Amino acid sequence: LPLKLYRETNNSIEKATNHYLYNLLKLRPNPYMSASDFWKVVEFNRNEYGHSIVYIDFQKVGKNAGKIKALYPLDMKNIAIWIDDAGIFGTENAIYYIYKDNKGKEYKLSIDEVLHFKGLTKDGITGMAVKDYLKVVVENAQSGQQYMNNYFKNGLFAKGVLQFTGDISSDKLSIMQERFEKMANGIKNAGKILPVPLGFSFQPLYTSMADAQFLELNQLTIRQIAAAFGIKMHQINDLSRATHTNIAEQQKEFYIDTLQAILTMYEQELTYKLLLQKEINQGYFFRFNVDSILRSDIKTRYEAYRIGIQSGFLKINEARQLENLSTVEEGDKLICNGNMIPVSMAGQQYNSLKEGGEGSE
Repeated sequence: LPLKLYRETNNSIEKATNHYLYNLLKLRPNPYMSASDFWKVVEFNRNEYGHSIVYIDFQKVGKNAGKIKALYPLDMKNIAIWIDDAGIFGTENAIYYIYKDNKGKEYKLSIDEVLHFKGLTKDGITGMAVKDYLKVVVENAQSGQQYMNNYFKNGLFAKGVLQFTGDISSDKLSIMQERFEKMANGIKNAGKILPVPLGFSFQPLYTSMADAQFLELNQLTIRQIAAAFGIKMHQINDLSRATHTNIAEQQKEFYIDTLQAILTMYEQELTYKLLLQKEINQGYFFRFNVDSILRSDIKTRYEAYRIGIQSGFLKINEARQLENLSTVEEGDKLICNGNMIPVSMAGQQYNSLKEGGEGSE
């Protein structure tokens, strides 16, 4: 989703294209990553480790001192978070981020030098990875996958009982078991006839995938993992309950139930950490553009534009910009239906007609 910088004024909300941070966040947060790649790294770390930390590289000297040059996602495996509850570094209960680079050098970063994006959190300071509170589900999924892999490696051949009338020593029993497994197991033996020596009989124990309810359990695992990320099933190609008419509604549900909280977290951290207090007071703020996922079909959009324009609260050029069309002359004026009048004037036409009628008599 495109991230843009806006400014709210008394009259409107407009893009702050003249601000130096506008293109930095929209196009290239650092020399090595596009904005798309940058957010992929940040969001991956947030899900993999429970939180993601980005270093803010400020201009140190010169006339632009204090301005932000670039944003760099840090390797979460090399970061430790310290809470100075004893005031060792001068400020009690201050939070520091200790980062160790590949050469072993440590850097102590203050809370104002980093962007800290969190997932699920118990204390508001550190995050919990999705895989940590899905540990049992993930382990069950791994066990199920291992079962299926072994099942196919054995040529879809299940366990069986080898019967023998008489007595046999344990060492010979192991030899016989190994010989039967070599003849029967594996994909190369699938469909072949199994020779059974005289005096032996083999009875297979059939356990089908349906008997093990493997498909149902696998589907349950998929739903549990998807739900932990807030992902709707139609987004992972499970269209069993989806129809052509409800996909748009499911997209809105995904935004409301999942993305809205995540995007709000990002927007609040970006606005507070990257903007000066005077800029915040002047109405500047960051916001992700969610039009791409909330966009209705063209007929519905055009009908909404028509209602907005004719009702006098949407300008023609504003509607054209939403459709990525060029502006037109006279398109920045509000227009409305000429039959509409203020509530305070309701009934005045009737009185005017009545007075006019009496005068003519």
